[in-house]
Amino acid sequence: MRTIITTLLLTVLTSMLGAAPATVTYNLDASQSKFMAHANRSGLLWFKGKSHHLAASDFSGQVELTEGTVTPATLRLVVKAASLHETGADFTEPQKQIINKELREIVLHPEQYPDITFQSTNVSAKSSGADRYDVKIEGNLTLHGVTRRITIPAVVTLNGNNLRAVGEFSIDRDDYKVKATSAFHGLVRVSDKVKFEFDIVGRRA
Repeated sequence: MRTIITTLLLTVLTSMLGAAPATVTYNLDASQSKFMAHANRSGLLWFKGKSHHLAASDFSGQVELTEGTVTPATLRLVVKAASLHETGADFTEPQKQIINKELREIVLHPEQYPDITFQSTNVSAKSSGADRYDVKIEGNLTLHGVTRRITIPAVVTLNGNNLRAVGEFSIDRDDYKVKATSAFHGLVRVSDKVKFEFDIVGRRA
């Protein structure tokens, strides 16, 4: 009898309050997305006084959000460390090959630490227009085998079955044990700050 009464009460409450908002899943479309690391002449890399612009060519991710309110929401992003490569226009192709080799062998060690990952733990959102939200994403960034908590600000736009999230954040390389290792061709110093930039497009699952 108690079970029947409880079921009836839940049915009445659900009817009064309405159904819970739906959770929507978006899968990242890497072909339309961008994830980059930027370093000036005293940044992550230094090669003959020129700035570096490293792009990731292999990454994936998933966003789950609540329809109508965005939150609760989650984000998971996985970047293959070996896919980061130099794109700076100031470098010749032979110089880019040297930089990419030293990225793998001296800085990122992708054989030992293949993934750069971010997993959200809390998301807050504030509407800034029709289907547009200013979002703060708290979570854990794992880089070079070290995990640290960070907060990423982003602007999220929803358009039909598509989601777009644009933002940037910076990290202290010392926190992730990315060493300043001298090298014959150009990795001669590493500064404290590295800026990451993303422009992520997701398709509704």
